[in-house]
This record gives sequence, C-alpha cells and structure tokens, in this order.
Amino acid sequence: MVVLPSGEDVIELQPQLDEILKCPGEGIIVSGIAPADSGFDFYSRYFCPKFGINEDTVTGAAHCALAPYWSKKLGKCDFKAYQASRRSGVLNIHFDEKHQRVLLRGNAVIVMEGFLLP
Repeated sequence: MVVLPSGEDVIELQPQLDEILKCPGEGIIVSGIAPADSGFDFYSRYFCPKFGINEDTVTGAAHCALAPYWSKKLGKCDFKAYQASRRSGVLNIHFDEKHQRVLLRGNAVIVMEGFLLP
C-alpha cells in the first residue's frame, strides 16, 4: 500500500506497470485523503498487472485493507470512499474495530452467478 499526500495525487498518478510487476505481492493499492469539498474521506486505485489487470475498476478487497488504516488516521469507523479508476466507483465502508471486520456497502453489477457443489 502506498499513501500519497492527496486524493488529487491519486487521480493524477501515472503508474509504471513494468515496475509494479517487479514488486512483491499481488498488486499495489494507492490511496490519499480526499479533498475537503469532495464528499469523500479518501480516494484509491489498485494496480495488479501480475494477474492481467493493469488497474482494477473497483476493488472491495483493497478497501478491506484501507479501512483499518484510514480508521486510525481519521479517528472514525464509517467512510465514503472513491476508487478513481477509469470506470470509478463509490464504496460506503464500516470498520468494526472490535471484531476487526470491514463491511462494504454500495451498488454493484452482477457479472456472474454460480453455485459451489459439496
């Protein structure tokens, strides 16, 4: 995870995907505090070229890592986050500090349904 000084820096970031491929781990989460007048708490982007996804559009898993971080930084447990990818998305997040759980709320598009067999 990389934290930039501002949400504007997150938006303006021009990732060097070849360099990200060299990093350990699955991908890079980039985040920064949102502008005061934006209506959001923080902005984010997620780059994962190792899995053929240069930039993920809206990533719930990344926000599960971001929620505890921003909870400590901002001293709160409820957030409105903006993932600043080309498609972009808004996430409403609650961090349950006692149980160390992150609840994600928002609109989603179902792209696949299935069932697991026992």
